[in-house]
Amino acid sequence: MKISWTTLFCFLISALCARAQSDTNWVFNSSFEAHGHCPERIDAAGIMSGVDAWWQPTLGSSDHFDPCGGRECSVPRNKMGVQTAHSGNAYCGIYCSQENYREYLQTELVQPLVAGHRYRVGFWVSLAEKSPHAVATLGLLLTCNRVSDSTWGLLMQKEEAPLFDDKHQVFSTPYIPQIEHSAHQPVTDTKQWVYIGGEIVADGGERFLTIGNFRPFNQSHVVSTDAPDGVLPGAYYYVDDVEVVPLDVEMVGPAEVSMLSEGDIVPLWGVLFATGKSDVLPQSFNELHRLKELLDAYPNMTIELRGHTDDQGTVNFNLQLSRDRAAAVADYLVKQGISRERVKAVGMGKSMPIDSNLTPEGRSRNRRVEYRVISVR
Repeated sequence: MKISWTTLFCFLISALCARAQSDTNWVFNSSFEAHGHCPERIDAAGIMSGVDAWWQPTLGSSDHFDPCGGRECSVPRNKMGVQTAHSGNAYCGIYCSQENYREYLQTELVQPLVAGHRYRVGFWVSLAEKSPHAVATLGLLLTCNRVSDSTWGLLMQKEEAPLFDDKHQVFSTPYIPQIEHSAHQPVTDTKQWVYIGGEIVADGGERFLTIGNFRPFNQSHVVSTDAPDGVLPGAYYYVDDVEVVPLDVEMVGPAEVSMLSEGDIVPLWGVLFATGKSDVLPQSFNELHRLKELLDAYPNMTIELRGHTDDQGTVNFNLQLSRDRAAAVADYLVKQGISRERVKAVGMGKSMPIDSNLTPEGRSRNRRVEYRVISVR
């Protein structure tokens, strides 16, 4: 028996333990503490790949800072200046004012927002000491779908409009964030953390969160600081403690165990890997966290993680790759406190496709990790 994503989603939501709304943050790894490896340096490629559940939506190279990091990206002293974390030990950093270059941070919420309900949404920033400029319009964007672009510049919303003879033209317009700092007040504080946030009413379904400057350069109110010119280009900000806190959403109790049965197979579509490797990508950690919450809610539940590939490559390579990917998911759950006996990992190679291997879309669906319910009691 297979379960639809809708059924699984409802189950995962109901499996969350009830907590006071004021203590519930729907941003997983909100202060960037959880990471797979320590940051080593700051470079053009960025080093966000080690931060659980966060990634870069454009080619801009956002940065991770942690006390365990190398000299350029340690805490409190690093290449950009000196700053302690707002909470915990770590934070991230982004460029926000350069005319032809921008950086952003993106994550997926623990669960989508509910239409008509109120949320407190925000984040903390501090201008890096070595920034020769500061900017006003730092913002937070909530969207139902993941937004991204293969550019180093301003993240733009692209829409197609028909022209003639079945031809289309693509129009680019800036996104309008739900939360944005006043355009009249550049954030210039390098000593204290500044909160940028407020209360919103959800349209419903908002699931992805993106932080950065969404305004064109001439609308961003860029000002000069006392930092010497040329040390760093543009305005660079440390970012910490991102929050989306429900203010009036009623939390439900645990779901009935009968919603899942022995033998049910559930694909983990949100778990992604580097091409040809078993390295779990940061975009995967929200789905892995939800699976961990499910196993926490039902401590007697055991599962078999199954890795699958498409038909590209040799039989032996695909079989080993599928095993390694299933094992990587199991290792994550064990590191999060789930007993090894509850998460068996096996590789199926290319032997069980669920779609055609003749198209890129079909091969993408065949490359997956899923879990089979062994027992729920």
